[in-house]
Amino acid sequence: MGHLKSFFVVSFCLAALGLFHQSVLHAAQIAEIKPEKNRLEVAVAAYGPLYLPLLVAHEAGYFSKRGVNLNVSLLSATAAAQALLSGSVDIYQGGTAVIHANVAGSDVIYVGASVDRSTLVLFGQKGLMTFESLRGKSVATTSVGAFGEIAVRKSAKERGMEVGKDIKLLYHKGPPEALVTFVAANADGLVVTPPQSELARSKGFPVIIDYYQQGFRVVGPGTGVARSFMQRNPNTLKIFFMGYLDGVKRAIEDPSFALKISGQHTKISDTRVLEEGYAEGLKVWNRDMTVDPEAIRVVLEQSTVPKASELDPKRFYDNALIREVNRDYGSKLFPGEVR
Repeated sequence: MGHLKSFFVVSFCLAALGLFHQSVLHAAQIAEIKPEKNRLEVAVAAYGPLYLPLLVAHEAGYFSKRGVNLNVSLLSATAAAQALLSGSVDIYQGGTAVIHANVAGSDVIYVGASVDRSTLVLFGQKGLMTFESLRGKSVATTSVGAFGEIAVRKSAKERGMEVGKDIKLLYHKGPPEALVTFVAANADGLVVTPPQSELARSKGFPVIIDYYQQGFRVVGPGTGVARSFMQRNPNTLKIFFMGYLDGVKRAIEDPSFALKISGQHTKISDTRVLEEGYAEGLKVWNRDMTVDPEAIRVVLEQSTVPKASELDPKRFYDNALIREVNRDYGSKLFPGEVR
């Protein structure tokens, strides 16, 4: 009996040692990843809280310490696909642009989902409290086909209304410009994300729909690339994901640093607005950055392109690289949350 007990103890220790060795081996492999490309052109759709982990990681040097330097710039959704295909941009951190471009025939995909829950908020001018009250009126949003439009189309359809017929959308370069139009009373409604949503709240405009509370799922921002770029630069993308996850952890654990970076990029100095925007971002930053096909399906269902809703969401993403990074790195940063 004693020999049997000793056997199990020894077996357990050997198994534990094997798992430890495997863990160390994975860590060593991660540390030894050599990027195929030492500089990345990364474009973002906005500088709000949803993009904060990327900005935190960049400012903290989490990419450069692994041998990859980033140049981060602002780019509209309408220009994103062409920039990815031409190679002038390597990674686009944005929303629906990847889906729309793919539907149109461009081979661009998501390789990760930094966020897959929407923080969009639909506001009305004072006195407009319901979606139905927007019938015959206008709503300020961002780019054509962006999440603001998707959300409004979905809400309209659920109420037997139609964008273009019952509601007019006013398109803008980005959230700041949409907010300016709304505050000047040149639009009856406004659909935006933080920090512009927090600025609208602070001015007392009534909330018609809080899409986060509704559980509205979208990939936005997601990590969009040309499929050919992913195939040529898998290690570089793994390093990007590792640095990004470091940024998520730093943003969560060091709010003061995150708020400082947020203020620098958004040019907002109101601490309360920055803190409220940070709280909104904190709710939706993905630790596990895999793409959920249902978050793509909702965009396809609201597309104005014929038969887009019949397309398979799986053609729009590839989770292979982020799953590797989650297994070998993310699971160590966020044990119990990422595997």
